[in-house]
Amino acid sequence: MTDSTAARAVALRALHRPGDPLVLPNVWDAGSARAVVDAGFPAVATGSAAVAESLGYADGERTPPGEMFAAVTRIARAVAVPVTADLERGYSLRPDELVARLLDAGAVGLNLEDSDPRTGVMVDADEQADLLAGVRAAADDAGVAVVVNARVDVFLRPGAQPADRLAEAVRRARRYLTVGADCVYPILLADPTQLRSFAQAVAAPVNVLARPDGPGRSELAGLGVARISYGSGLYAATRTHTARLLAAVAAGDPLA
Repeated sequence: MTDSTAARAVALRALHRPGDPLVLPNVWDAGSARAVVDAGFPAVATGSAAVAESLGYADGERTPPGEMFAAVTRIARAVAVPVTADLERGYSLRPDELVARLLDAGAVGLNLEDSDPRTGVMVDADEQADLLAGVRAAADDAGVAVVVNARVDVFLRPGAQPADRLAEAVRRARRYLTVGADCVYPILLADPTQLRSFAQAVAAPVNVLARPDGPGRSELAGLGVARISYGSGLYAATRTHTARLLAAVAAGDPLA
């Protein structure tokens, strides 16, 4: 890998500052990536659901890996800032192949989730840790400090008591950090008290999904969050706005 690739990975890692979060309005193509950079954001993140839908596929690893990596390549080629890619659970690729394809696409970070994207069933924490350890080893072998964001899907699962879910999320997050994850992502965790407890317990960069009914950016910063993602929110809002424009066109009204 080139020195510039390694430098972008270092720059991306440095943007993960607890209390001063990196904000990532997730993108789906080169145009949305350029818009994010033009708006002043220092890094670009893809969203798997948004990319999949823009390519004509459903989320949940229904996108052929070649098409997903081609989309990441177009996005990374369009911007000069670091790019991190949401790669679901890695499309069943070996860690060395996953990292090689990530770096070939021009990205220097990735999300990996700990439930099966097709079934929603949680993966055993040790099995997920093995995957993350393999990714870290492959990145080290490539000479690039790829930023690994380990998603923790405990809060996607209904039924358990809140305290039990928090304890399990902390257990998984700590396990993933010990094998080389740089950031942990308890997706859908939004309760401020639990978020603070989680951040204090893991003592590492924490990624939170921005939610309309959740804490705002300043509150998340005060809770010690280091990264805020928007998931498919920007893509969904863009589709909604496009639908309104198309309705205006169909009605013969001017675009506004």
